[in-house]
Amino acid sequence: MDARTIELLKQVSTATVSTQLLSRGLRNTFLHGIRPVTAHRMAGPAFTLRYIPAREDIDVLAVYQDYDHPQRKAVETVPPDHVLVMDCRGQGRAASAGAILATRLQARGVAGLVTDGTLRDTPEIAKLDLPVYAQGASPLTNLAQHHAVDLNVPIGCAEVAVYPGDIMVGDAEGVVCVPQHLAQEVAEAAFEQDQLEAFIQTEIAGGKPLRGTYPPDEATLARYHQHRRSQ
Repeated sequence: MDARTIELLKQVSTATVSTQLLSRGLRNTFLHGIRPVTAHRMAGPAFTLRYIPAREDIDVLAVYQDYDHPQRKAVETVPPDHVLVMDCRGQGRAASAGAILATRLQARGVAGLVTDGTLRDTPEIAKLDLPVYAQGASPLTNLAQHHAVDLNVPIGCAEVAVYPGDIMVGDAEGVVCVPQHLAQEVAEAAFEQDQLEAFIQTEIAGGKPLRGTYPPDEATLARYHQHRRSQ
């Protein structure tokens, strides 16, 4: 993914991105129920990890002695500038990761962490420079509920289909998944929409009525284009 597309997607809102995707027929792109743990915008290609339900005879603390445990392997192999996206089936009784793993992701230059489950050590995670999104917090280790099985395969995260390479965009309202082949055109269109809507916001704040302003008529668009030329 080219750098301009990523930078534009870091600037635009998830509200605008979801509108642009809706205009292209995509309705199920917002990862409902996932909120920011850290206050950082995010944009990057998805690298996925899939969990299935844990089983008591397999998921014991001793498995963490294996450095190739799929959860740990995911943390060590997700490429820099990518987003690690975890499919926890929406189950949050046990955490899907904690502060040590999130800190390792930050050190490796990863673009973000997204889970439709929970995280432990969230007070420490909240201090990181890494964009992190989850449904909430749980102090219980992932083995109590989750068994990591697959890396970089199509997953469902918060009931949204996420394919490896799709672009995950996050802001203060949550996360939207942008299909990879649409990312560039959506980024360009979303940036233009945000610029126009910022102008409309100013117009409305100044007393303009909705009629003719939102959506903009020709006169409003003419004022907008004049405003852009003057900048």
